[in-house]
Amino acid sequence: MTAAPAETPQPLAPLHAPLASLPGVGPVIAKRLEEAVGGKTVLDLLFHLPERYARRLRVPGPQAAPPEQEVILPALIGPMRLARSRTGRPYVEFRCESDGKRLLVRYINGRADWLRQLLPEATERLFAGKISVEGNAFSMVNPLSATGPEGLPELEPVWPLVKGLTLRHVARAVKEALALLPELPEWLDAPLQRREGWPGFAAALRDVQAPEGEAPPPAARARLAYDEALAGQVALALVRRRVRHRAGRALEGTGELRSRALAAFGHPLTPSQAHALAEIDADLGAPHRMLRLLQGDVGAGKTLVAVLAMLRAVESGAQAALMAPTEILARQHIRTLDRLCTPAGVRVELLAGSVKGAQRKRVLGGLASGAVNIVVGTHALFQEGVAFRDLGLAVVDEQHRFGVAQRLMLAEKGETADMLVMTATPIPRTLLLTQWGEMAVSRLSGKPAGRQPITTTLHGLRQLDQVVAGIARALERGARVYWVCPHVAESEVVDLAAVETRFAELSERFPGLVGLAHGRQETEVREAALRDFAAGRTRLLVATTVIEVGVDVPEATIMVVEHADRFGLAQLHQLRGRVGRGAGQSYCMLLYDEGLGLASRERLLILRDTEDGFVIADADFRLRGGGEALGTRQSGTPVFRLGLPEGEKQEGLILMAHRDAALLLEKDPLLTGPRGQAVRLLLDLFGKGPAMQALGAG
Repeated sequence: MTAAPAETPQPLAPLHAPLASLPGVGPVIAKRLEEAVGGKTVLDLLFHLPERYARRLRVPGPQAAPPEQEVILPALIGPMRLARSRTGRPYVEFRCESDGKRLLVRYINGRADWLRQLLPEATERLFAGKISVEGNAFSMVNPLSATGPEGLPELEPVWPLVKGLTLRHVARAVKEALALLPELPEWLDAPLQRREGWPGFAAALRDVQAPEGEAPPPAARARLAYDEALAGQVALALVRRRVRHRAGRALEGTGELRSRALAAFGHPLTPSQAHALAEIDADLGAPHRMLRLLQGDVGAGKTLVAVLAMLRAVESGAQAALMAPTEILARQHIRTLDRLCTPAGVRVELLAGSVKGAQRKRVLGGLASGAVNIVVGTHALFQEGVAFRDLGLAVVDEQHRFGVAQRLMLAEKGETADMLVMTATPIPRTLLLTQWGEMAVSRLSGKPAGRQPITTTLHGLRQLDQVVAGIARALERGARVYWVCPHVAESEVVDLAAVETRFAELSERFPGLVGLAHGRQETEVREAALRDFAAGRTRLLVATTVIEVGVDVPEATIMVVEHADRFGLAQLHQLRGRVGRGAGQSYCMLLYDEGLGLASRERLLILRDTEDGFVIADADFRLRGGGEALGTRQSGTPVFRLGLPEGEKQEGLILMAHRDAALLLEKDPLLTGPRGQAVRLLLDLFGKGPAMQALGAG
């Protein structure tokens, strides 16, 4: 089955034209518009929605203006003069009269020649802005002006701007862009559109970008947000179908190596681990390529599940690879794999930047010949020059959020390799349906036997001395303690206690007991510090977030995080997960700046009150933003350009779009029906063209 051509559908061609093609938009303004909207086309401008709407009250004169309210009023232009403020800033002032009152109109850094032409003396103009009282007169600073009411609407969109770009520039360009907007066939499900009371796409865009008299109805904004969500869900469904149709092979396994590894582990699988492994086994035993996400909370036992999956590949005569984001974590995985796999007779090797010379040559030779069964490493595993005899399963410990395209490329070292992605950060439902929507998902809930609850407390930095005194008592009892700082060296911008400074202070207080680990150290130095702490040679480890993942010291029972307000919630949850791994009661102490705002304090209270990583992940997603699903942008950027500001409402639209996309493709898998053809336009509108290639996979 073949797909329709991928070129831009004809009805949308005017919208893909460059911004400079709009009437009245010259090269300079086009450049500034491109910077403001983050794109170069007419469509990018149309999707640059107002951040708010200025409401103005028409009044007869300045005395009728409410405080701090934008107003529109008429004035007779008087003489102009040039002056300077008390701070030396130049300004142009017009002495005007409005409804019998004196009105001083000032333009800071104004160009006198241009303003004299714009506001000739003895003519009447309308001004828009806020009024201030100045003795017996009134004043306005940098007001907008017009010759008639049509030039100053009572409701005006306010778009995000850049230097050199004004609202009038954007308004003129948007007006020209809206004139190019065609009436497109409807891609929404008709009963859904009626139920929600949504306008058509073009009508909704006009309502939001150029409202007439009244603020745009909420239905218009919701319609646009849903369109973007639907485009994303259809695109992901097409990619998911393509993945599921990729030829693979069945890795049957014998169970023999697994049995030996579990015997070495010494504990049975939890019900959650057994369920996840059964789902993975079903994929491994199927004749298509697996692409599955294994997600779980801190300490849920993902690594053991991944090891057992890799052993099935080895039992089937293939090789397995485990990629970690850092060498520290790769070495941690090697230790775990040695403990579980060596008793089973499985050869495991490390391939990372520090593996050089003869050792590297030996590992590469073993991968090429098949003598190395499982390799653990960093992204270097997938570089040119690394050849496997037969890679059957690639496991990625996903601390970075790759885009779909990157994930699909990572298993290419094996012709039919299956792929398992692990994440230690629980993923909110919204991201599961957007950023991870092309993958099957297995979720681990609960913690393995022996994991203890962690008591989390909040402490102002003024209580630092009491915290240190408490740590002293804990060290006397033989406790092991992490102390995490957010920076490596003193910052001139923010007054933070850097890790090196804190290490020096704590070393003086607890001589011989304190270690130091941070990202700027040589790998060997840092690894030695981690080994000393793990062995108990040091019992207080001052560190940055290098210990966030891959550090497993069951004896550590206390985690102190300094300036916890500067970390994300998910990161704090990860750090907290470094304790509570043994039999002892564990504690996490979050030190914060007492000058915190209420919102920042509430973030930390979420962490104090729950250990449920999924609750924390939802909160963190709403506070920090997600990423881009069919691309490479990572966290911290909005998932949607047209999304609703209220996180819960947006999530509801995504869930609705997910169901709608599934039903649509079930009825019309190649998008050839009337609605399917309209949805092809929708995909193009929202830049999901690459997903259209998946239609060819049937």
